[in-house]
Amino acid sequence: MKTLLAVDGSVNSYEAVHALKYFARAEQLTLLHTLDVSRPAYPMMPPEVVGEHNTTLEQSVREDGERLLARVQSLLPMHAGPSTKHLRIGSAAEVIVWMAKEQKADLIVMGARGLGPVKERLLGSVSHRILTLAPCATLIVNGPVKAMKQILLPLQGLSDAEAAVRFLQLKPFHDAVEVTLLTVLPSTGTPRPGDVAAAAAAATEKLEEQAAFIEGVAERLRAIGYQAHGVAVVGTPSTMILQQATTLRSDLILMGTRGRQGIARFVLGSVSHDVLHQMPCPVLAFH
Repeated sequence: MKTLLAVDGSVNSYEAVHALKYFARAEQLTLLHTLDVSRPAYPMMPPEVVGEHNTTLEQSVREDGERLLARVQSLLPMHAGPSTKHLRIGSAAEVIVWMAKEQKADLIVMGARGLGPVKERLLGSVSHRILTLAPCATLIVNGPVKAMKQILLPLQGLSDAEAAVRFLQLKPFHDAVEVTLLTVLPSTGTPRPGDVAAAAAAATEKLEEQAAFIEGVAERLRAIGYQAHGVAVVGTPSTMILQQATTLRSDLILMGTRGRQGIARFVLGSVSHDVLHQMPCPVLAFH
C-alpha cells in the first residue's frame, strides 16, 4: 500500500504521524509539507528592497518546512516503510490531491483542520476539499489515537460495500481489527391510522432485508480474515453512526463518501461530512 502523509506542524498533524503505527508497512511512504509563500505588497518600499525581503521570507519558510519534515521522519514508527520527503509551494488541498495522484497513493493520512462547522459548510476546509477531490482513501485524525481495534463501518448500499471490501483487501491495518458493519434504515413519518399495521410490517421486512445484506458483507470480510459482524438499525444515518461509534467506543469510523458532488457537497453537506463535524474518533473515508 502506498501512503501519503501530509503534515503541517499542528497537534493533530503529529497525531496523524503517531496513527501510522496502527497501519501496515507502506510500500512507499511520502511525507509532504506544503508552503503558503505569500508575497505581500509594500508600496512605500523600493522594489529591490521588497524583492530581497520576500526572498528572505521564503527562505525562512522553506527552512522551517525542512525542519518539520526531518522531525516527522524521525518520529515515524519502525515498521512505517521507506519514506521520502517533499516540500511543495501552493494551496494545501490542491497540492495534497496532486501529489496523491502523482504517487498513485492508496491512502492519504492527515490531521483535521477546519474553520468550524458553519464556515466549513459554506467555504470548505482543507480536510473537506481533500475528502471530495482525493483519488484514494483519506484518514482524518482529530486527536490522540490510542488503539486501532474496534472499527465501525457504516454502509449505504451495494456500491459502498464493494468499495469497502476493495479497500480492506489491501490489508491496511498492522494488527487484527474487529469490524462492526452498520446499515441504517431511515425512519419514516407517522403513518395514517389505517396504515399503521401495514407500515409496521413493511418496515420490519425492509429491516430484515438490510440485516441480511449487512450480514452478507460481514461474511465476505470474514472470508478474507477479518472479525466482522453486522448491525441494522432504524434512524437518521449520521445520528445513528455517531451513536454507535460512541456506544462501541470505536477507534475508527471507516465510511464511504457517496452523496453530493462538487460545490453542492460543500454547501449542503452529506452524511460523511456530518460525521466529520462531530466525529468522536478518526474517520477514514474511502471511495
